Amino acid sequence: MKRFLIVVVCILVVTIGFSQSKKGGITDETLKSIITSYKKNTSDKALQNAISGNEIKKLALNRQNLFGRDLFFSNRVKSRGISDQKSSGRCWLFTGLNVMRAKVIARYNMNDFQFSQNYSFFWDQLEKSNLFLQEIIETKDKPLDDKKVEWLFKNPIGDGGQWTGVVNITQKYGLVPSDVMPESKNTENTTVMSSLLGYKLREAGLQIRDLAAKGQNEESLINKKNEVLSEIYKILIYSLGEPPTEFVWRYKDASGNVSEAKKYTPKSFFKDFVTIDLSIYIMLMNDPSRPFYKLYEIEFDRHTYDGDNWKYINLPVEEIKKFAISSIRDSSALYFSCDVGKQLNSEKGVLDVNNYDYESLFGSKFGMNKTQRIQTFESSSSHGMTLVAVDLIDNKPVKWLLENSWGMTGFDGHLIMTDKWFEEYMFRLVVNKKYVTADVLKILEQKPVVLPPWDPMFSNEQ
Repeated sequence: MKRFLIVVVCILVVTIGFSQSKKGGITDETLKSIITSYKKNTSDKALQNAISGNEIKKLALNRQNLFGRDLFFSNRVKSRGISDQKSSGRCWLFTGLNVMRAKVIARYNMNDFQFSQNYSFFWDQLEKSNLFLQEIIETKDKPLDDKKVEWLFKNPIGDGGQWTGVVNITQKYGLVPSDVMPESKNTENTTVMSSLLGYKLREAGLQIRDLAAKGQNEESLINKKNEVLSEIYKILIYSLGEPPTEFVWRYKDASGNVSEAKKYTPKSFFKDFVTIDLSIYIMLMNDPSRPFYKLYEIEFDRHTYDGDNWKYINLPVEEIKKFAISSIRDSSALYFSCDVGKQLNSEKGVLDVNNYDYESLFGSKFGMNKTQRIQTFESSSSHGMTLVAVDLIDNKPVKWLLENSWGMTGFDGHLIMTDKWFEEYMFRLVVNKKYVTADVLKILEQKPVVLPPWDPMFSNEQ
């Protein structure tokens, strides 16, 4: 009898547990209601046939939006030549170097000029490797499932980045022209090399933590780190080529005059040709999900261990526009990052919030504002480009021009951006302090609000 009662009780417990686990699921009644809500009329049938057999973007393309747009810009920074990052996440590097490149082209009256992205990327990858390993040493006493340790092992290295990386790498290692250290197959497609470097660093991270757990002193851990960095350096040389320590270089200007051949080191070339104090630039952000007129800093968001964390001033978009216009009017290009995939007509090279009408196609509203898109991970900065032009009518911006790094795609290697798109999907802008008002510059004196590197706003930073 007891055995029978136990079996009955067990059955009841399982049944009750099963019933409770179903709470919140799609019931038969709910499913029936969902199914019957679809009317299956002739227009629904036509839409099903059309959408299931075609690309959604082509069907949602707002054709009326293709007409009536001129290609003129009232104010434009002079620049020549289009770069191509190819299958890599180095847009931050191309964008930062293109800001400096425009100055060099104008100063020396060149037809075209490119810095070596490969040279800067080489040192970026070595520095990021050291940054990871040093942080592993400094978190050696934390458990493996600690939030920061977990983040480190998830993100040991990558080819993405942002403006402070451009500043720290170029100031520390200088620059060289593209023909001195040209692109390699592994800069044009970084996937395999990045994967191998990540594997090596994660493995070394575990080894360092193991040495620390066994009581090895700090010097032993540093020796292990340097041993791994030597291996990383070798992998980088095999994959990207060996960075030059000195070189002889000359150029031809737009009039056909050839300069005198001179010997340079990367640092002397940077000093002689760039002649820009990169510390005069500041980063502005438009993040309406957080308070404006505040200074923010992203913890551990830097490219070199001895470099600078990323700091920015959060401002309303209208103020950022004013500073951008002042810079462009003075022939100074700007580092610009945005959520480029949203409403991009890549064939025409146009960023416009009205490019695609998904609401009419599906009969369903997509209505989140910028704040809501940030809060729900729907939108964040995904790509960096160089802002080079604005079209002003009655002193108000109508559209903007971005120099891209995707080769000769879009609008002759550029993207045209409407002012409304700027407001909705622009996130970061780097501008010379001289174009910024004194009250905004004073915000730099604030103690920054420190945000963790895994903050949703920076998960796809560029």
